[in-house]
Amino acid sequence: MRAVCAAALVLGFLSFPTASNAQDFAVADVGSVTALPLEQLKPRTIAVNDHRNDPLADAGTGLIRFEDWARAKPLQKQMLSLYPAYQEPLLRITANGVSKIVPEKLHMYVAEARFLVARPPSALNLARLTTLQFLERLDAQIKHRLISPADAMPLKNPDIPYQKHPARDWCNLTINAICIQSTYKFEGRLPAAITLANKLREGHRPVADHIDFQSELRLLQGVDADAANLTKLTAINAPVAAELEQNIFWINQIMQFGKFMAVFQPHPSDPGKTVATTFMALAVKTDVLATKKEYETVPVLRNLVPAQVLAGKSSFNSGNSISAGLPIYARNQVKAIAAILERK
Repeated sequence: MRAVCAAALVLGFLSFPTASNAQDFAVADVGSVTALPLEQLKPRTIAVNDHRNDPLADAGTGLIRFEDWARAKPLQKQMLSLYPAYQEPLLRITANGVSKIVPEKLHMYVAEARFLVARPPSALNLARLTTLQFLERLDAQIKHRLISPADAMPLKNPDIPYQKHPARDWCNLTINAICIQSTYKFEGRLPAAITLANKLREGHRPVADHIDFQSELRLLQGVDADAANLTKLTAINAPVAAELEQNIFWINQIMQFGKFMAVFQPHPSDPGKTVATTFMALAVKTDVLATKKEYETVPVLRNLVPAQVLAGKSSFNSGNSISAGLPIYARNQVKAIAAILERK
């Protein structure tokens, strides 16, 4: 029944009447966000590419194997993984009395987007983005509360050393940073499907009807950001004014990690505008995608196959949040961010 969660775990990163304005933004799917000339990017238009049609992507899910992503996009892997040296976790499993170490295989969903803000970076008051109010305005369906660094699960749980940052502690808070516990309860028909699937799999560990995750949201200003690599990532020859990043370092099921990043740069030929380039990377456990046959034999659950749900092609998809599927969810989040930034 991992499938149910797979459907919903597009995870959370990030409208309340927030972004009723978000509906005014058009979304244009492009072959490459970073290769699109800035003069072709129209006002109130968001250019998006989530690599679903890349040669390396799985045809059913649009996801890319972590190892293929790392090989084909090494800079993305470095900047969008939980930390630069992150690798697929090594887990100890025991079968028939024999214990061995095996890698936890992952598949990546990676979305890029770009839009213009009609003000320079200095006029955006970006510090307001590291608040619970900002997260709540992005998606009212996800509930958040502040936690302390001591509450971070990788610090409390010795069984997940691979979720620790090797160079620093998560939530070692500084100015313009918060640590968050978030909860998303599945919407539409998904809760009923979870209940049914749990009954059919009685004796197995039940699947929760919600997703819990912990993250660190921080804003790095100018000199604190990794400007050299960020300008390579955005392919814009302009200073990095700031970088907003949300590192999702613990999730209760289905995924290993998530990362959202927004890079703000002055428009190279119009300093009165800001170019915002965003990236979303979600690491789905590969064994979730392999779950299929147990649902195909139950008529009411046939559309609960993970590939369908993740791709937003299942009758169980609903709403505009996580339960809608990855492509819809990712686009709605960027539209909400663009609307918030446009407001003075």
